[in-house]
Amino acid sequence: MTDIAVLGLGNFGTALARNWLEAGHEVRGWTVEEEVYASLESSSINEKYLPGVVLEGLQASMDIAASVKGADIVVLALPSGVVLSVVDDLVPHLENGQILLDLAKGLAPGDQLISDVIEEQLAAANLDVSLCVMMGPTIAPELARGVYTTALVASANAELAARMASLLTTRTLTLAAASDPLGAEYWGAFKNVIALACGVVDGLKEDGRGGDNLKAAVFTAGYREAVRLLPELGAAPDTALSAAGIGDLFVTATSPHGRNREMGERLGRGQSLAEAEGEMVMVSEGVRAARMFQGLFAGAGLAAPFVDTVCGLLDGELDIDGFLSGLMSV
Repeated sequence: MTDIAVLGLGNFGTALARNWLEAGHEVRGWTVEEEVYASLESSSINEKYLPGVVLEGLQASMDIAASVKGADIVVLALPSGVVLSVVDDLVPHLENGQILLDLAKGLAPGDQLISDVIEEQLAAANLDVSLCVMMGPTIAPELARGVYTTALVASANAELAARMASLLTTRTLTLAAASDPLGAEYWGAFKNVIALACGVVDGLKEDGRGGDNLKAAVFTAGYREAVRLLPELGAAPDTALSAAGIGDLFVTATSPHGRNREMGERLGRGQSLAEAEGEMVMVSEGVRAARMFQGLFAGAGLAAPFVDTVCGLLDGELDIDGFLSGLMSV
């Protein structure tokens, strides 16, 4: 039995907690949302994010220090926009020998990988704490109800990645070890940009301008740009063919549960970005990722027409027709 602390009880963190509880691990969960904590305390159900999913045995808390004390593994199940501020609060409470597992899919300010910034924070605190990342096609409601799911645990330390994959694999969640954490993180962020663009096409189906032919073309254009550019940033080419690459991209771009695809669908139906963000319960990482990749590629002198076109729509510089025209010329 492993003692696991899950920081962040959105739908993904809650689904993982459910899997690990059922596998016999001891699981604590930390949240800053009072309604989530109250719901779990009263019924062992996270009514806000995963209604109907019982988390019998979960030790919920709003105290980050108590949540991580004595844990073998600390899981960062947090949006990329807040994970680093939480790590700031977390670092004073970490203990040597613990392992951090980061699930955030995105880039930090300054175009650094989130994991690189976390490593810097750990080193500055003189902590002997190892870090891995987990990426893959993991739609939370399916994961929570026991649908077979695969993902990667990546670390430059191959032995650590293998140990984590073995520890955290469950009856229905299969984790594979990988040694390209940089590539896994880049793909984990970029696929959200592609999914958002595919969602726009879904939103256009209502007025007849969208369709599966167009969505396939958008999907292909985004995948082609990622395959071309991410290795230029240091990603291993083979990661494009893994669960963290094409696997995660496929499910995020096609599943009705994908929040980045949903964001795009709302834009395709005519909502503004502000309206869509105001109505969505969960954060769409693709908006932030698109803007960060635009800066990253520009800084490296790399032409990225797919990303530029998505940013043009998000920033109001392109209308839908201009957006579609731009993507079809990629």
